[in-house]
Amino acid sequence: MPRENYLFKTLTMKKLFTFIFLLAGISVCGISQDSKLNIIVIGAHPDDCDVIAGGTAILYSKLGHNVKFVSMTNGDAGHQSMGGGVLAKRRMLEAQEAGKRFGVEYLVMDNHDGELMPTLENRLKIIREIRKWNADIVITHPLDDYHPDHRYTSILVQDASYMVIVPNVAPDTPPLKKNPVFLYPGFSSPEIAVDIDAVFDQKVYATSAHESQFFEWMPWTEGVSDKVPQGKEERQKFVAGWFSKVNDSERSCLRKWYGDTRGSKVVYTETFRYTPYSRKPSEEETRKLFPMIK
Repeated sequence: MPRENYLFKTLTMKKLFTFIFLLAGISVCGISQDSKLNIIVIGAHPDDCDVIAGGTAILYSKLGHNVKFVSMTNGDAGHQSMGGGVLAKRRMLEAQEAGKRFGVEYLVMDNHDGELMPTLENRLKIIREIRKWNADIVITHPLDDYHPDHRYTSILVQDASYMVIVPNVAPDTPPLKKNPVFLYPGFSSPEIAVDIDAVFDQKVYATSAHESQFFEWMPWTEGVSDKVPQGKEERQKFVAGWFSKVNDSERSCLRKWYGDTRGSKVVYTETFRYTPYSRKPSEEETRKLFPMIK
């Protein structure tokens, strides 16, 4: 075959393959330009996911991505004057309403509040949930959180973080082909920051669906039950008061991802950092995983 014909056919094939890859939406980072991301937030109690990543979840949902909140316990101990099955049912209904307001799926597991343990049974439950959701990102509590249920949820997710790709573990649920990115809230050492100013009011509205918590239990634990307002607007402001504005370390992280101008103006943010066993994607892939950061 003449050299010029060979080169022509080779270049033609390269163009064809390039076109096919672009048509399929395949990127160098392995994330399709047109595919939907799957994010799962795993908290200890109904309302924990809302606080950790509610604003980010709303932004994902508005962009057409899939978000699931999972509560490892049914919250049946978190109240000053009611408990057991009655409280568990109430908190389940609150979580379902919050899910509608956030635009996410909300699962509440039937483990007792205050009694969660890092057992093999619970680890397998988490492995199955992450696999069934085909998660790209998993967000959970940090290991040093104040509540034992939070800490054990964190341990359970950490223990599942490698096992989600192991076929012989929980073999009834197909393993993931690639490990998700596992994240904690950033707090004082953030690595990723999301501007949630545009959806902060919606986060407050959605979170306030947990009436037993934000208007009864938490005010009681803080000794401010007498300060809970009755009016709808006043109650929204009351819930907003539970959320902190941007601190110095978060501000620096916001400037990194959004630039100095916008990063300096953000009032409310949700920040994240990688868990010890998470893979750490490049900045390019991180921006694809967090498409709201522009």
